[in-house]
Amino acid sequence: MCTYNLGKLKVVDLTKVLDPQTESRRCHLWRFNTGGPIPDFHTIMDLTSHLGTHVECPYHHNDDWTDVQGLPLTSFMGRGIYVNIEHLAPNSHIMPEDLEKVCGDRIKEGDVVILDSPYRIPPFTPLTNTPDDKRLFICREAAEWFKEKKVKCVGFGDGVSIENNYEDVCAFHDVLMEVDIIFLEVLQNLEKLTSDTFFISYTPLPIKGLDSCPVRVYAIEGLAEFM
Repeated sequence: MCTYNLGKLKVVDLTKVLDPQTESRRCHLWRFNTGGPIPDFHTIMDLTSHLGTHVECPYHHNDDWTDVQGLPLTSFMGRGIYVNIEHLAPNSHIMPEDLEKVCGDRIKEGDVVILDSPYRIPPFTPLTNTPDDKRLFICREAAEWFKEKKVKCVGFGDGVSIENNYEDVCAFHDVLMEVDIIFLEVLQNLEKLTSDTFFISYTPLPIKGLDSCPVRVYAIEGLAEFM
């Protein structure tokens, strides 16, 4: 179940469910009872910071940039805009003119913009960068557009590649993370959204020295302040 009703509001869980038995990235749990007359179970978690649905902070790309706990809480919530780019051919770069066409009149300062396309495959799998991978590409020019718009976060559905080549990926990170614009990756259930504008939250643990963190992401549709 990934959709819920709270009165007149709709909540959509956009998080990938993790199973330590099948997860390809580091995800191990050790559950133990501390002992005593009352059961007191604890779990040791051995996780990578880029596990499942996760938020990437600037420290991920440069030792001198901001880590997870260095960003304000408001970096991890706000007005979300879902942008499904349907007019581009497979394996096209998303350029500023494309962004202007699909969402240029809607973006406000501080928005969280989620990019997607119809060419969806699961990210970070053996399908990546094969002939079956038709996803759209990010690039420096797109990053400069987001920087100019002063968004707070760029997220990615399964229709956009963020690992196509070094030049594009490095430039996209450098341009945005230098000014504390963060990334939200491996989103799920975007097809369950019934509005392209909503409130979104994806709060990480405030751990000093952490570059990125798995998060529970959810969208709330129907909040008047975020429409």
